[in-house]
Parts: sequence; structure tokens; C-alpha cells
Amino acid sequence: MSSRDPSTSSPDPLTPSTQNVAKPGVRLAVVAVIACLAQFMVVLDSSIVNVALPAMKAGLGLSVGAQQWVVDGYLITFGGLLLLASRASDLFGRRRVFQIGLVVFTAASLLGGLAQDGVMLLVARFVQGAGAAALGPASLSLITASHTEPGRRTRALTWWGVAAAGAGAAGIVLGGVLTASLSWRWVLLVNVPIGAGLLVATFVALQASTASERRTRIDVPGAVTVTLGVAAIVYGVSAAPQDGWASGQVLAAIVAAIVLLAAFLLIESRTREPLIPREVFAEHNVRIGNVLTGCLGLVITAPLFFLSLYLQQVLGETALRAGLSLLPMAVVISVGVLASQKLIPGVGPKRLVLGGGLIAAGGLVWLAQLPVHSAYAVHVLAPTLIVGAGMSVTMMPAIVAATTGGDPRNAGVASGLINMCRQIGGALGLAALVTVASTVTHQGHTTGPESVVHGYRTALLVAAAVSLATAVLSLLLKEPRASAPAAPARRDEATADAGRPG
Repeated sequence: MSSRDPSTSSPDPLTPSTQNVAKPGVRLAVVAVIACLAQFMVVLDSSIVNVALPAMKAGLGLSVGAQQWVVDGYLITFGGLLLLASRASDLFGRRRVFQIGLVVFTAASLLGGLAQDGVMLLVARFVQGAGAAALGPASLSLITASHTEPGRRTRALTWWGVAAAGAGAAGIVLGGVLTASLSWRWVLLVNVPIGAGLLVATFVALQASTASERRTRIDVPGAVTVTLGVAAIVYGVSAAPQDGWASGQVLAAIVAAIVLLAAFLLIESRTREPLIPREVFAEHNVRIGNVLTGCLGLVITAPLFFLSLYLQQVLGETALRAGLSLLPMAVVISVGVLASQKLIPGVGPKRLVLGGGLIAAGGLVWLAQLPVHSAYAVHVLAPTLIVGAGMSVTMMPAIVAATTGGDPRNAGVASGLINMCRQIGGALGLAALVTVASTVTHQGHTTGPESVVHGYRTALLVAAAVSLATAVLSLLLKEPRASAPAAPARRDEATADAGRPG
């Protein structure tokens, strides 16, 4: 029997209200639905912006660098603050942090949709990332902490992955539809009703909890230094093509990044309450899974970014046609993620990541043959379908590896860590690839569209190399060991724990 006194304790963070949800199976379904909807909204905001970038450039006079920061500004604050938000949710209750994230994210979406200049838009995107940082780990830790039975956890994680991939598909098409029929502003304003509806749902279906007694404070200095350090790296790398690697501005940014990240490591080694508890890295697969997820962040982000620019700025397609052109890739990812659920038990995470990484690398090499005047079916559709198929069978195995085997009390920070690796991997990777593309373009012997496309080709080849490296790294994953049957739980305890996510 639980040692807690029911008269003095309250439900765990983000536990469904017992007045609204009676059966354990339904409780878990409520947790999964809320988690999937939150993840859908967070990913939707990333993918929906890609198609609208050219329209934002025309409407607000954005430079190429500013276009990159519309994407990277979101990813940096999202990834940099994930661990802080994750630890806060473990300490102060997941519903409370989750709801704060919804308010911040929704308000920033409104601000971005009403932006009058590039600065206002970029500020909104940075703030949106901060709100997403509170939502991302909560959505995943809801599942990993509540679904303790392996079969149920895998199914719930699969639907969580489908929600993310589905948001990618919906965002691509919706971004094109909204930009073409209304305005680019609506790719941000669309988040307002979604966020408001989800906020109401948390009040209706979920109960608050008492704060955790395990820790009494969070590592704010660590969170600030790692976020600023990553931002400095991205800024320095993205400014190098225009200012030169030897310029004072770029060198100052790189030096600042080194100092800040060194300070982060020093803080983490000395503080009693680090952002990443040392026991989180006790599992070998957790360490490797997070590295794989960082690589996947680049491989997933790069093709959408460069193809969106290629289709609209080189081929002259409308935002709607560009969105529809990228839709098949997103659909394949969604279907593949769902199918990977049945493959993981029989094939194993290692083989799936190995095969998927190799397939995606091949598709990216094909995609890197983009001509100035392309045939859609041969140069865009076919290679993106291959890339999507490869990515779809690597996502879930990496997530399962990085979230299995740890202490359930650290579910929030473990979920935040994997999200951080994916977002920062995407941000740093995109900054590096934009730098590569810009450098090749400026140093090319040709001018005009041919030079621009040559830069895109080189960047996509680098992404292919990263996908190949992901496949090789997967060989370091250990096959899961068969666990001994657990002792049967008492009926009252099993029922009470069925809907407990944390």
C-alpha cells in the first residue's frame, strides 16, 4: 500500500480528474490525447513557418539571415530552455508548468501574427520557443511516466510520434493554404485558438498536484548559460558567410560561446541540483539515443528549409504549391512512424536506426542533384519520399532508446533532454548548413539561380553525411534485455497508479 496519506496529498502532476475519468484505461487515454495535442501544436508551429518564409521576407523585408532566424530563434529558446522547464515540471507540478507554457506560446503567436517589422517577429519567435520549452517535455513525460507497461508505452509513444509527424504534414499544407488565401500572419495566428482550447481542456480534465519534495530549487544559472552559449554559436556560424570567419563579430560570438558552455559544464559539475541529474546518463542507450536524436533534428529540418526556398525562390512556385509539393514526404513520415511500432519489438531499435539512416542518406544524395529547372516527380517527389521513409523508422527507436530504463521520477528531465537534443541539433545543424550553402554560393564561378542551387546541393550532401553518421552511431546501441516478470500488484494500488504520469 502506498505510504502517502490520502488526506494530505493531492493527485500527481497532470493526472486526469477522477470526477471526469473513472476507469484506468480511460485515464491513460486522456493523458495520451493531451500529450499528443500539445506535441502537435508545438511541431505545427515549426513546419508551418517554413512555407511562409518567402512571404514573410516580402512583407517585412527580411534578409536571408533573418529568414534563418525565424526558424532558429524558435529552436534555440525551445532547445535551450527545455531542461529548465523539465526540471520545473518535476518540482512544481507538470500541469502548472504546462499551462504557463500554453499561455506564453499562445500570446507569442498572437504577437508574431501582428508583427509590424522583422524585430517584432523575431522577438515573438524567441518567446514562442520559450513557451514550447514548457510544452514539449511535459507532453512526452506524460506518456513515459504514466504508461509503465512496455506495450502501452510503445503504443502511446507511437501516437505521440504520429502526432508530431502529422503536424509536419498539416503544417506544410496549412502554411501554404493560409499564406496563399489569407496572409503569412495566419501561420502564427492559427495557434491562438488551438492553444486556448487546449488550455481549457487542461482545467476541465486534469487536476493540479502538490510540488515535489525531492528537490527545492532549480539550476537557473545552468539553463541561462547553455541557452546563451548555443545562441552565440548559431549567431557566429550564421554571420560568418557575410562577415568572414576572421571578423571581430564572428570571433567574439565564438569565444563567448566557448566561455558560456564551459561555464555551464562547471556549474553542472559543482551544483547540488544540476539540470541533468547524473543518474539520467546511467543508461548506455539513453546517452546514444540522445546523440542520435540530435543528428535526426538536423536531417529532418534541413530538407524542409532548403526545399521551401528552392520551390518558391528558384522555381517560382506559390506558397500553396510548395506546401503541396512537400506534403507527400510528411505523409510518408507519419505512416512510417505508425508502422515502426510493430517493427521495434521484432527488428530492434539498432537495426531500424541503421536501415533508416542509410535509406535517408541515399534519398538526400538523390535530392542533392536538384537542377535549376527541375522535373518535380524525379527531382523532388521521389527523393523526398525516400528521405521520409528513412526518417520515419528512425524517430521512434531513438526516442524509445533515450527514454527507457531511467528513474520515473526523472521522467520530465529525460523527456526534456531528448527534445533539447532534437531542437538544438536542428538549430545548430541548420545554421551550419545555411553557412555552407551561402559560402558555396558566394564562392561559385556562376551567378544567379545556378549559384544558389549549387549551394543548396552542397548543404544537402552534408545532411546526407550526417544521416550516414547516424546509421553508424546506431551500431553502438545495445539490444534490450528481457526483463523478469514483475510481481503482481495489489488491485487497489494498480488501479490508483493507472493514470499516474509522474
